[in-house]
Amino acid sequence: MSLRCLIVDDEPLAHGVITEYARDILFITIIGQCYRATEALDFLSKQQVDLIFLDIRMPKLNGLDFLRTLPHKPIVIITSAYEEYALESFDLAVCDYLLKPFRLDRFLKAVNRALEFYNLKKQTSNSIETEQTNVRNSRQISIKADKKHILVKIDEIQYLESLGNYVKVWKDADFLLTPRTMGSFEDQLPGDSFIRIHKSFILNKKYVDYLEGNTIVLKNGQQVPIGKNYKSMIKQLLDIED
Repeated sequence: MSLRCLIVDDEPLAHGVITEYARDILFITIIGQCYRATEALDFLSKQQVDLIFLDIRMPKLNGLDFLRTLPHKPIVIITSAYEEYALESFDLAVCDYLLKPFRLDRFLKAVNRALEFYNLKKQTSNSIETEQTNVRNSRQISIKADKKHILVKIDEIQYLESLGNYVKVWKDADFLLTPRTMGSFEDQLPGDSFIRIHKSFILNKKYVDYLEGNTIVLKNGQQVPIGKNYKSMIKQLLDIED
């Protein structure tokens, strides 16, 4: 196992130091080198990166502002000649802060910490995937409502409706109100049965009767709106012909 690493620094000397140190560390592989943060944005859109060695003072876009733009952040080790950015950096959940010039022993300590971060993230991700698999296999889901945890059969859920920080889980003509996000349900429910048809609605396809205009009518007569950004894909997902 090797961490795929990207160097983002406007100083060629810094690139040379990091690549030289990384050459003797088996779990570090440098897959890219960028001299501007704007170059790194393009690189990250095309390549998967586990760890970034990131300078702060760079032209056009500094390292911390670059970091704030990333929706999904890799592990980050700051490499800077300026210690005054350390507190701000750790507020952005960086793994470590290397003050230039740094020695091999300090570099090794930082990348070992990055490896620990990576393994922890991987374990957490595996746990979530296991939980999702268990839900799909059991065909039941636990829903917290009225201070109780209620087991509901997935096939009996007709649709979900977002209500602020809560979600209505509709079953027959009634619903359970639970303090969860739509995203957490979307990750947990089987994608072959449930589809997002609106930013506030997720629908179980088996309960669809027909589509009329911007509305899906269920077999029990209930109507669910289709979001304007979702309509183009709904007919294909529901196997409905014009």
